[in-house]
Amino acid sequence: MSVQVVAAKMAEVELKDVSTGKNLSADSAATSEDKTLGGRNEPQKEAGSSAPAATSPAAEPSAKAGEGSRGLLTPSAVKMPQASAMKHTDPQQNGGEAFVNRDGTVAEAPRMKKIQFADQKQEFNKRPSKIGRRSLSRSISQSSTDSYSSAASYTDSSDDETSPRDKQQKNSKGNGDFCIKNIKQADFGRREIEIAEQEMPALMALRKRAQGEKPLAGAKVVGCTHITAQTAVLMETLSALGAQCRWAACNIYSTQNEVAAALAEGGFSVFAWKGESEDDFWWCIDRCVNVEGWQPNMILDDGGDLTHWIYKKYPNMFKKIKGIVEESVTGVHRLYQLSKAGKLCVPAMNVNDSVTKQKFDNLYCCRESILDGLKRTTDVMFGGKQVVVCGYGEVGKGCCAALKAMGSIVYVTEIDPICALQACMDGFRLVKLNEVIRQVDIVITCTGNKNVVVREHLDRMKNGCIVCNMGHSNTEIDVASLRTPELTWERVRSQVDHVIWPDGKRIVLLAEGRLLNLSCSTVPTFVLSITATTQALALIELYNAPEGRYKQDVYLLPKKMDEYVASLHLPTFDAHLTELSDEQAKYLGLNKNGPFKPNYYRY
Repeated sequence: MSVQVVAAKMAEVELKDVSTGKNLSADSAATSEDKTLGGRNEPQKEAGSSAPAATSPAAEPSAKAGEGSRGLLTPSAVKMPQASAMKHTDPQQNGGEAFVNRDGTVAEAPRMKKIQFADQKQEFNKRPSKIGRRSLSRSISQSSTDSYSSAASYTDSSDDETSPRDKQQKNSKGNGDFCIKNIKQADFGRREIEIAEQEMPALMALRKRAQGEKPLAGAKVVGCTHITAQTAVLMETLSALGAQCRWAACNIYSTQNEVAAALAEGGFSVFAWKGESEDDFWWCIDRCVNVEGWQPNMILDDGGDLTHWIYKKYPNMFKKIKGIVEESVTGVHRLYQLSKAGKLCVPAMNVNDSVTKQKFDNLYCCRESILDGLKRTTDVMFGGKQVVVCGYGEVGKGCCAALKAMGSIVYVTEIDPICALQACMDGFRLVKLNEVIRQVDIVITCTGNKNVVVREHLDRMKNGCIVCNMGHSNTEIDVASLRTPELTWERVRSQVDHVIWPDGKRIVLLAEGRLLNLSCSTVPTFVLSITATTQALALIELYNAPEGRYKQDVYLLPKKMDEYVASLHLPTFDAHLTELSDEQAKYLGLNKNGPFKPNYYRY
């Protein structure tokens, strides 16, 4: 700031005798530091003292009769220094600087407030300014019970708190067979879908190849997955292949409301919004399934909740259902349980354990999204942090690799000796959770199991420990054990809760123990393209399979299909596959066009 501008913003200061320090009178406006601190000019207080701290003479305005209001100076009240004004330091004025003009008058430069640190017992942020209160309004809990309701905790930032179930919405064509947050967000959602299409080359290739034939003509697919821009590309691809779709969300926090609006505007029956309650969740699934004049014949599930609901409420529907496609560890486990009990009455495709899902979505997706989710919610710095990752499957491998690369000290817990040995060979220390729970800064679960982190662990965690889940199921962290009267819940921001113990210790719980990356951030679109293409091909395979090819059991995707999915994504990288010669193919005992690995091969 130039001398002229500084002088123009100050009140006139007359120093009768600078050298002796006599008679300093100041007619000052609000100082610049007052403005930067929210416009407040309250006296500072020292910790433990009720007496106001002494203010410097320069900071106290003189109240002279007839003077203008504070901060408003008339031109005549200010003597502008000449361009050649010199800077002068007066040792009797605590080293303050003054500008000495040609005419001998001296203008004092604005004084800078000294910053007092914690060791000076300075109390700050005791009462935020109006600006501060506004900006922090989303960070301060309204009450300790707010976070007890999932629906209340993480709704959209919109001021409209009316439940979508109580709204009557129609798209531009007059169709109202959907239930979403706000149909007016459709244009924004459409742009997000168009961006996702650029990173999902295989699905776009399937659309082009299906222009002549409709392999899913007559298919009525009911789906329960995360409703994101990537899922929208899958749904519109299934529609282009000839299918009719009805969809609900498999996670109460992961729905992108604007994408759901775009799908509803496009004619899809979508029942989902971000921040559903548990009751809303099951209501949406029921609205997808239980509709007059529409009988699903294919199921696309993520977690098994949709399949479970149909078995529980509408078991007769399975008479016309040709197959189930399931993509999560939890859902596949439930299918195998049904199969073992003899209750699985239709063929099911285990997409989760296909190579293209296991080795790409689970590994590479989580390697990137774990950092994204933690950064967005906590702004944590990873370097030097001690992290324990529970489970060293593909998800755990991705999380550990990312955190190690960021400089974190990573521990691993594991029940499988083979995965445990892999963790050791990759340079991670294998521990039991009890051994490190007191010292770690972040706890991440990646097992698909239940009660991996229980109340005993939570009680022993250090103050400020971040707790989150990267496994599909919300049972890995025993969140229910924290819903007790002696613990206080504070909602800090969307998907972030502080759980506070009576002694003041607190942990940071993300997404109430649900899936971190899809609840708190986004996942790489390109990786989801691989999974979504696998799902589409599994649906095509089960729907078009001749009678008797698949029995009432759980199947892996054929190896040839895995290779086909991979090949559709290679052009993105300008990658060129090597082709076997006839002699080489004969030597290896392979078909030149694949499959190139036996089913027992582990990539």
